[in-house]
Amino acid sequence: MSKDLFTFNGEQLTLKNSPLADRLRPQTLEEFVGQDHILAEGRLLRRSIVADKVGNLLLYGPPGIGKTTLARIIASNTLSHFSVINAALAGIKDLRSEIDSARERLNKYSKRTILFIDEVHRFNTAQQDALLPWVENGTLTLIGATTENPYFEVNKALVSRSRVFRLHSLNSNALHQLLQRALRNKERGYGLKSINIATEASNHLVDVSNGDARILLNSLELAVESTIENKDGLINIDLKIAEDSIQERAVLYDKHGDAHFDTISAFIKSLRGSDPDAALFWLAQMLEAGENPRFIFRRMLIAAGEDIGLADPNAIVMVESCAAAFDRIGLPEGIYPLAQATLYLASTEKSNSVKGIFKAVQQVRDSQKKNVPSHLKDANRDKEAFGDGIGYRYPHSFSKNWIPQQYLPDGLQNEIFWEPSENGWEGERRSLLHERRSEQLAAIVEVEQQNPLTITSGSIDKDFEKWLFRQVVKEGERVKNLMNKLWSGICWKKNHRVLVLTPSSLLWALKPLREAFEGGIVLAVLEDNYSRLLSEIEVLAPMERPILIDSKLDSIKTLEDNLEFEVIGGRLPWKVFSGQNFFELWPILTQKCTANAELSLIISNPCTGPALSLKETLEVHSKNENIDFSFLDNLISKEEKWLNKQDQKKIFALQLKELGWNISTEHWTEFVSLKVDNSIIKRWLKEESDYREIILKDFNEESLIYLKKLFKKLDGKTIRQKLLHTKFAAKLKN
Repeated sequence: MSKDLFTFNGEQLTLKNSPLADRLRPQTLEEFVGQDHILAEGRLLRRSIVADKVGNLLLYGPPGIGKTTLARIIASNTLSHFSVINAALAGIKDLRSEIDSARERLNKYSKRTILFIDEVHRFNTAQQDALLPWVENGTLTLIGATTENPYFEVNKALVSRSRVFRLHSLNSNALHQLLQRALRNKERGYGLKSINIATEASNHLVDVSNGDARILLNSLELAVESTIENKDGLINIDLKIAEDSIQERAVLYDKHGDAHFDTISAFIKSLRGSDPDAALFWLAQMLEAGENPRFIFRRMLIAAGEDIGLADPNAIVMVESCAAAFDRIGLPEGIYPLAQATLYLASTEKSNSVKGIFKAVQQVRDSQKKNVPSHLKDANRDKEAFGDGIGYRYPHSFSKNWIPQQYLPDGLQNEIFWEPSENGWEGERRSLLHERRSEQLAAIVEVEQQNPLTITSGSIDKDFEKWLFRQVVKEGERVKNLMNKLWSGICWKKNHRVLVLTPSSLLWALKPLREAFEGGIVLAVLEDNYSRLLSEIEVLAPMERPILIDSKLDSIKTLEDNLEFEVIGGRLPWKVFSGQNFFELWPILTQKCTANAELSLIISNPCTGPALSLKETLEVHSKNENIDFSFLDNLISKEEKWLNKQDQKKIFALQLKELGWNISTEHWTEFVSLKVDNSIIKRWLKEESDYREIILKDFNEESLIYLKKLFKKLDGKTIRQKLLHTKFAAKLKN
């Protein structure tokens, strides 16, 4: 392709015949107007150009703002060979020719090559791929210019190897500066002519140019060249000539330049304020002033999203349809769709909830937690190698085509970006959204205090907690079934007062919140879960939020004397159930119950320990290895003696009967799956764990090392453990 664009020898020969916009192209950084955010003194790009250290660049922005001009300036400041091609005209043959020339130049003369590709987005995938090896090994330095977003239109590999600079439309100050330069420059502009341009004419040219220097200069050139000098040799350019030159009529409100902005502001605020009469008045004023109807439609489209949004999703459809109708019929009949769209927006329900996108954008900018959760990744590529997509639950396989699971990145599950109003379409769905959001957040953070997969006590370490978060996403249906089991059999009334004991998440309180919405819900929360529950209940409307207290005996004692409960329920962690304070609690709670109060509790404890699960799995996966199974058998016998101590449940049942409760119990077992990894091994064998202190107290350090080695053999494998659930259902006697 021709390289004359960047060759300045002999440029003066054709300078007089070039269009004004081309003649006035800045030749140095000092002449360049605008783009201070990347080219001001001290900015990276300016320093790189001056030092001739320009790397791979992608210049992105609308037409007429200086992308090609900036490439010219780079060409004049580099010792490298500068080549240019236009992607709209060049083919793969031209590209290969440039690459071959660059290789030869580098090998023979050690001279680098900078290749400028205008409209680089027009290259197809094969052409862009052909550049990659040579950009990668430094044979070529690429500078690409594009009006399209390179993150969507340019090969991702090229984008990752380039620094992207976004150029903005020129502001009015920059355009006025270019206009004055064109009028004063004697060599490349109209400095040798006597030109008088009216202020309203120059303002009109700048306003209608929409930040495009090329449009501005072309319009000025047409105005000057088409206007005849008067007898004094003066060229007068008034508003009428400016309008004809740029083919758009000036908007005439009054002598104040702010009237255009004030009137459209009054129009939008009338729409927002649901005043159709005022909206029609300001619409009429804009039309009489000569405002571009397409500008009015653009502002109404913005209003349909900003001020109406999902209160009436049909609003934006209505405006777009009216805009399309206007394009077909034009004025004067086009005033009907203009008025129709105006009246619809002014009369319909309002909501600005879609502004939640800005909160999400700010979170993306501020947060480092942007990784896609594994179960949401594309399973077609890396499922076997990395487990991508495993654990994703297809919503259409469940009732109502929905299932609670994690969709936000780890660490952002509690974020709320969209707050629907109570108006219109979104108001009708607000309650369902809050319900689903509560279930989803609760399912994600559901951490069972007595983890069914271990038999240790104490606080959960962070690594294991992260694993539990991921595991519960996969096992959310199991947790939901336990929740349904817990509250089944209760004869609910809407004015019931309910005490939920030790909920680890809001999930366990959703049923009472739905059924006893006129009563009141109190959550007695373990200290480890208090801050989590506090953040979760914020997703509920203020009047629907339960009361939070800690679950300590003293806190429950201090509940108001006149506060009595019709229902008490919860899933109790084994460590809480087996503690002495637990048995001191029930005489106090019984006194705080109404006659015929109902009780529903689920206590879960493991029936098998890690050693049994380890042995069963090793027998399947390590048949040919030399493993000391007698060592495991000895461990299993010790586990069984400890796990079979179930006296606490019998004692609790007797206590309830003595306190006046009619009680029934139900037992069932469940197998749960567990993937072995370092966090699980650490959980079982760390210094302070019950498993190490109680089960392994008779073994030496070498035995512990051997046990850890056996677990390591199953790294990444799945083992099963057995869990025993017991439900206590009771009703207080009259």
